[in-house]
Amino acid sequence: MSIQLLRHAMAEEASLFWKETTMEFKDWRKEHNSDEKTSEQEEMRKKPSKYQGKRYADIIDEQIREAEARGAFDNLEGFGKPLRLEQNVFAGDRSMGYNLLKSNGYAPTEVELVKEIRSERERAEVKLARLLHRSKTLRTRRIPPFVSEKRAFNVAVDNAALEYEQTLREINRKILTLNLIAPSTMHQTALPVEELVQAFRLTCPLFQGV
Repeated sequence: MSIQLLRHAMAEEASLFWKETTMEFKDWRKEHNSDEKTSEQEEMRKKPSKYQGKRYADIIDEQIREAEARGAFDNLEGFGKPLRLEQNVFAGDRSMGYNLLKSNGYAPTEVELVKEIRSERERAEVKLARLLHRSKTLRTRRIPPFVSEKRAFNVAVDNAALEYEQTLREINRKILTLNLIAPSTMHQTALPVEELVQAFRLTCPLFQGV
Protein backbone atom coordinates (compact mmCIF):
# COMPACT_ATOMS: atom_id res chain seq x y z
CA MET A 1 0.00 0.00 0.00
CA SER A 2 1.45 3.36 -0.96
CA ILE A 3 2.07 6.08 1.57
CA GLN A 4 -0.62 8.27 0.02
CA LEU A 5 -3.27 5.56 0.31
CA LEU A 6 -2.22 4.90 3.90
CA ARG A 7 -2.51 8.60 4.78
CA HIS A 8 -5.94 8.77 3.12
CA ALA A 9 -7.23 5.74 5.08
CA MET A 10 -5.89 7.12 8.36
CA ALA A 11 -7.57 10.50 7.68
CA GLU A 12 -10.92 8.80 7.06
CA GLU A 13 -10.64 6.75 10.27
CA ALA A 14 -9.73 9.88 12.26
CA SER A 15 -12.66 11.78 10.79
CA LEU A 16 -15.09 8.96 11.61
CA PHE A 17 -13.72 8.67 15.14
CA TRP A 18 -14.11 12.43 15.68
CA LYS A 19 -17.73 12.36 14.52
CA GLU A 20 -18.58 9.46 16.84
CA THR A 21 -16.88 10.84 19.93
CA THR A 22 -17.39 14.56 19.72
CA MET A 23 -20.43 16.08 21.52
CA GLU A 24 -22.75 18.56 19.93
CA PHE A 25 -22.15 21.99 21.38
CA LYS A 26 -24.98 23.33 23.51
CA ASP A 27 -25.35 26.76 24.99
CA TRP A 28 -26.33 25.83 28.54
CA ARG A 29 -26.98 29.48 29.39
CA LYS A 30 -29.83 29.62 26.88
CA GLU A 31 -31.30 26.36 28.18
CA HIS A 32 -31.13 27.69 31.73
CA ASN A 33 -32.95 30.90 30.79
CA SER A 34 -35.56 28.89 28.89
CA ASP A 35 -36.14 26.67 31.93
CA GLU A 36 -36.63 29.76 34.12
CA LYS A 37 -39.18 31.23 31.70
CA THR A 38 -41.06 27.94 31.54
CA SER A 39 -41.10 27.72 35.35
CA GLU A 40 -42.43 31.29 35.60
CA GLN A 41 -45.17 30.54 33.07
CA GLU A 42 -46.21 27.42 35.00
CA GLU A 43 -46.38 29.42 38.25
CA MET A 44 -48.52 32.07 36.53
CA ARG A 45 -50.90 29.37 35.30
CA LYS A 46 -51.13 27.80 38.74
CA LYS A 47 -51.71 31.16 40.47
CA PRO A 48 -55.49 31.73 40.70
CA SER A 49 -56.85 34.83 38.97
CA LYS A 50 -58.56 37.45 41.11
CA TYR A 51 -61.61 37.05 38.84
CA GLN A 52 -61.73 33.26 39.11
CA GLY A 53 -65.10 31.97 40.34
CA LYS A 54 -66.82 35.33 40.01
CA ARG A 55 -69.85 36.16 37.91
CA TYR A 56 -69.42 38.34 34.85
CA ALA A 57 -71.60 41.09 36.35
CA ASP A 58 -69.51 41.07 39.58
CA ILE A 59 -66.30 41.41 37.56
CA ILE A 60 -67.71 44.42 35.71
CA ASP A 61 -68.82 46.03 38.99
CA GLU A 62 -65.39 45.48 40.50
CA GLN A 63 -63.65 47.02 37.49
CA ILE A 64 -65.96 50.05 37.65
CA ARG A 65 -65.21 50.53 41.36
CA GLU A 66 -61.48 50.28 40.69
CA ALA A 67 -61.79 52.85 37.90
CA GLU A 68 -63.72 55.17 40.23
CA ALA A 69 -61.01 54.79 42.87
CA ARG A 70 -58.36 55.72 40.29
CA GLY A 71 -60.37 58.79 39.31
CA ALA A 72 -60.99 57.56 35.76
CA PHE A 73 -64.48 59.09 35.79
CA ASP A 74 -63.43 62.50 37.13
CA ASN A 75 -63.78 65.57 34.93
CA LEU A 76 -65.71 63.78 32.20
CA GLU A 77 -67.40 65.88 29.58
CA GLY A 78 -70.85 66.93 30.75
CA PHE A 79 -70.19 65.86 34.35
CA GLY A 80 -72.83 67.29 36.70
CA LYS A 81 -75.00 68.51 33.85
CA PRO A 82 -78.45 67.16 32.86
CA LEU A 83 -78.56 64.59 30.09
CA ARG A 84 -79.65 65.77 26.68
CA LEU A 85 -82.27 63.29 25.55
CA GLU A 86 -83.86 65.31 22.77
CA GLN A 87 -82.41 63.01 20.14
CA ASN A 88 -82.86 59.26 20.20
CA VAL A 89 -79.91 57.75 18.36
CA PHE A 90 -81.67 54.37 18.24
CA ALA A 91 -84.87 55.67 16.64
CA GLY A 92 -83.55 55.51 13.10
CA ASP A 93 -86.22 56.24 10.49
CA ARG A 94 -88.80 56.74 13.25
CA SER A 95 -86.95 59.65 14.82
CA MET A 96 -89.16 62.33 13.25
CA GLY A 97 -92.34 60.49 14.20
CA TYR A 98 -91.15 60.00 17.77
CA ASN A 99 -90.30 63.68 18.11
CA LEU A 100 -93.74 64.62 16.79
CA LEU A 101 -95.45 62.33 19.30
CA LYS A 102 -93.33 63.64 22.14
CA SER A 103 -94.02 67.28 21.30
CA ASN A 104 -97.77 66.55 21.47
CA GLY A 105 -97.61 64.68 24.75
CA TYR A 106 -97.77 61.14 23.34
CA ALA A 107 -95.42 58.16 23.40
CA PRO A 108 -94.71 55.51 20.72
CA THR A 109 -97.17 52.63 20.53
CA GLU A 110 -94.73 50.10 21.99
CA VAL A 111 -93.97 52.36 24.95
CA GLU A 112 -97.68 52.83 25.63
CA LEU A 113 -98.18 49.06 25.47
CA VAL A 114 -95.42 48.48 28.01
CA LYS A 115 -97.09 50.97 30.36
CA GLU A 116 -100.50 49.34 29.91
CA ILE A 117 -99.12 45.85 30.54
CA ARG A 118 -97.38 46.95 33.72
CA SER A 119 -100.34 48.96 35.07
CA GLU A 120 -102.91 46.22 34.36
CA ARG A 121 -100.71 43.62 36.04
CA GLU A 122 -100.28 45.87 39.08
CA ARG A 123 -104.03 46.54 39.36
CA ALA A 124 -104.78 42.82 39.20
CA GLU A 125 -102.24 42.08 41.92
CA VAL A 126 -103.73 44.78 44.17
CA LYS A 127 -107.19 43.20 43.89
CA LEU A 128 -105.82 39.78 44.77
CA ALA A 129 -103.90 41.21 47.73
CA ARG A 130 -107.10 42.69 49.14
CA LEU A 131 -108.88 39.37 48.87
CA LEU A 132 -105.98 37.56 50.53
CA HIS A 133 -106.10 40.05 53.39
CA ARG A 134 -109.84 39.45 53.73
CA SER A 135 -109.24 35.67 53.85
CA LYS A 136 -106.60 36.02 56.54
CA THR A 137 -108.85 38.28 58.61
CA LEU A 138 -111.77 35.85 58.50
CA ARG A 139 -109.65 32.85 59.41
CA THR A 140 -107.66 34.43 62.23
CA ARG A 141 -110.19 36.60 64.04
CA ARG A 142 -111.42 35.53 67.48
CA ILE A 143 -115.02 35.14 66.32
CA PRO A 144 -115.35 32.44 63.64
CA PRO A 145 -116.83 33.65 60.34
CA PHE A 146 -120.56 33.23 59.88
CA VAL A 147 -121.96 31.01 57.14
CA SER A 148 -123.09 34.06 55.19
CA GLU A 149 -119.58 35.49 55.34
CA LYS A 150 -118.07 32.24 54.14
CA ARG A 151 -120.47 32.07 51.21
CA ALA A 152 -119.85 35.67 50.27
CA PHE A 153 -116.10 35.08 50.45
CA ASN A 154 -116.29 31.97 48.25
CA VAL A 155 -118.28 33.89 45.64
CA ALA A 156 -115.74 36.71 45.75
CA VAL A 157 -112.85 34.27 45.23
CA ASP A 158 -114.54 32.62 42.23
CA ASN A 159 -115.28 35.99 40.67
CA ALA A 160 -111.77 37.23 41.34
CA ALA A 161 -110.22 34.11 39.82
CA LEU A 162 -112.35 34.50 36.69
CA GLU A 163 -111.52 38.20 36.38
CA TYR A 164 -107.83 37.49 37.03
CA GLU A 165 -107.75 34.92 34.25
CA GLN A 166 -109.43 37.32 31.80
CA THR A 167 -106.99 40.07 32.73
CA LEU A 168 -103.98 37.81 32.22
CA ARG A 169 -105.21 36.72 28.81
CA GLU A 170 -105.73 40.35 27.81
CA ILE A 171 -102.22 41.14 29.00
CA ASN A 172 -100.87 38.26 26.91
CA ARG A 173 -102.67 39.66 23.87
CA LYS A 174 -100.91 42.99 24.41
CA ILE A 175 -97.58 41.23 24.95
CA LEU A 176 -98.01 39.47 21.61
CA THR A 177 -98.74 42.80 19.91
CA LEU A 178 -95.73 44.36 21.63
CA ASN A 179 -93.42 41.58 20.46
CA LEU A 180 -94.62 42.03 16.87
CA ILE A 181 -94.02 45.78 16.62
CA ALA A 182 -91.25 46.51 19.12
CA PRO A 183 -87.47 45.88 18.94
CA SER A 184 -86.28 42.60 20.44
CA THR A 185 -84.89 44.43 23.47
CA MET A 186 -88.47 45.32 24.49
CA HIS A 187 -89.95 41.85 24.01
CA GLN A 188 -91.70 40.21 26.95
CA THR A 189 -92.56 36.61 27.78
CA ALA A 190 -96.20 35.58 27.81
CA LEU A 191 -97.68 34.99 31.24
CA PRO A 192 -98.53 31.41 32.33
CA VAL A 193 -102.23 32.06 32.87
CA GLU A 194 -103.31 28.68 34.26
CA GLU A 195 -100.36 28.48 36.66
CA LEU A 196 -100.96 31.98 38.03
CA VAL A 197 -104.68 31.40 38.54
CA GLN A 198 -104.00 28.07 40.24
CA ALA A 199 -101.41 29.71 42.50
CA PHE A 200 -103.97 32.34 43.52
CA ARG A 201 -106.57 29.69 44.39
CA LEU A 202 -104.02 27.78 46.48
CA THR A 203 -103.11 30.87 48.50
CA CYS A 204 -106.76 31.85 48.91
CA PRO A 205 -108.70 28.60 49.47
CA LEU A 206 -112.48 28.47 49.69
CA PHE A 207 -114.35 27.78 52.92
CA GLN A 208 -115.65 24.22 53.02
CA GLY A 209 -119.04 22.98 54.15
CA VAL A 210 -121.09 25.99 53.06
